[in-house]
Amino acid sequence: MTEKKRQILILLIFAATVLLTPLFLKGNYLLNVFVFVGINTMLAIGLNLLMGYAGQISLGHAAFFGLGAYISGIITTRFPVDPFFVIILAAVCAGALAFVIGFPILKLKGHYLAMATLGFGIIMYIIFNETVGLTGGPSGLSGIPNLHIGSLIFDNDLNNYYLVWLFTLVVMLLSINLSQSRIGRALRAIHDSEVAARVMGVNARILKVQIFTVSAVISAIAGSLYAHIMTFISPASFGFNFSVELLTMVVIGGLGSIYGSFLGAAILTMLPEFLRVFQDFDIIIYGLMLILMTMFMPGGLISGIQEIAEFAAAKIKGMTSNNAQT
Repeated sequence: MTEKKRQILILLIFAATVLLTPLFLKGNYLLNVFVFVGINTMLAIGLNLLMGYAGQISLGHAAFFGLGAYISGIITTRFPVDPFFVIILAAVCAGALAFVIGFPILKLKGHYLAMATLGFGIIMYIIFNETVGLTGGPSGLSGIPNLHIGSLIFDNDLNNYYLVWLFTLVVMLLSINLSQSRIGRALRAIHDSEVAARVMGVNARILKVQIFTVSAVISAIAGSLYAHIMTFISPASFGFNFSVELLTMVVIGGLGSIYGSFLGAAILTMLPEFLRVFQDFDIIIYGLMLILMTMFMPGGLISGIQEIAEFAAAKIKGMTSNNAQT
């Protein structure tokens, strides 16, 4: 079985698990949490394609998330248009912006690139905050309609769960196909050594801009879904802190791993819910977990789990061989 077929098989099992999960969840609260796990998984996958595969850091990815949310929110609150059409429009606009700014920004490397993307994120946050007549400013934008297909309105947690996870599973499928394609191999070559990739004939500049654009499109779609599910958005949801949180999701889950993006998103979405009982000490526990992860699983959860599984398999094999000899 090829790696691509194995990945698709795993995705099918994962999709079946996702579809059956609501049957085992009691109450709408957990369903609502898993809705946001799905949205954050999309965002983490988009950022992971840029960071984990192409090796390009971004500290302003929440800007594209906010751009998708505000385009959908502004248009649907002012004009009687199909929200699904607006989601496509928001994705196209975010992709176009990413493509335009990608050429100058992605010429930079290392901390210079990080600072440039941070600056972009801050600029977009200021625009969201200061254009009061358009975005509502700090008070936010309310009255955003729910998504609907005919008479089916996505106005409850169960419907939103299946809607978000349908989008998330499609993003995962496309990302897996991309990672296993010739373009995915070229991106990994750029990640390992851009100079060597260029020598081998890879157009690194164009590929970096293209994956930056794809990442922005995924983030904008997630933002649109967020806007129509919440029906209210404000600039505070799309600031620098959330960009750092997205970065942490990718690092904890595992760079270059689609399923690692899901794990990182799930942990960082659900962890604050469990830590509420510790009140003022939750941030200390959160920081301690990040430190421990960095120390003992620098490759992320997926890499750590694989290493533990390989170690256990080697131990079992060694014990079996010793017993056979005796």
